Amino acid sequence: MKAILIANPKGGSGKTTLSTNIAAYLASQGKRVAILDLDRQKSATQWLSMRQMDLPGIELMQSGGSHDAPLDWLVIDSPAGLHGKNLEHALKLVHRVVVPIAPSAFDIQASRDFLEALRHEKAIRKGNIFVGVVGMRMDPRTRAALTLEQFLQGLDLPVLAYLRETQAYVNAAFEGKALFDLPPSLAQRELEQWSYLLNWLEKGE
Repeated sequence: MKAILIANPKGGSGKTTLSTNIAAYLASQGKRVAILDLDRQKSATQWLSMRQMDLPGIELMQSGGSHDAPLDWLVIDSPAGLHGKNLEHALKLVHRVVVPIAPSAFDIQASRDFLEALRHEKAIRKGNIFVGVVGMRMDPRTRAALTLEQFLQGLDLPVLAYLRETQAYVNAAFEGKALFDLPPSLAQRELEQWSYLLNWLEKGE
């Protein structure tokens, strides 16, 4: 089983949006996928409860739970404030960490500190776990988005995607859907922004 941790200590950074969309993509590829929802708000759990039976199936894994049949992928939607022993425990389960970062001064500072903490984790230093970052809710017309882009480009980490601010994610989530459940004509521009991120998750470093 391959496992992905979506993590940022700052609430509202886009962790659940990434978690649900990644899970939906993998499920659309015929993989057996589960989400482990560790966030206190349980937004990913609520999203799964709205998901229709005719969509590619995604399971909900309970903390400490097991499955009769083996999973291909586990997507972990982590809580805000993840650090210390809890972070160490989560890293033992995964081979990829995706850090979503929203365009605000508070998000950038919290993410800078978190990425520095990740850098000191043994499994990451040894190259057993790969870390990538994603710019969330990017609007190129704003100073905040430009500042975030400059911050990301200054990191010694792969920038997996710049995901623009759009209602496509919000509207899909109301129905327990993700971009990858929509007709391509309704989300073509957004889907193009995901190509490098998805390739990195499945194949690349």
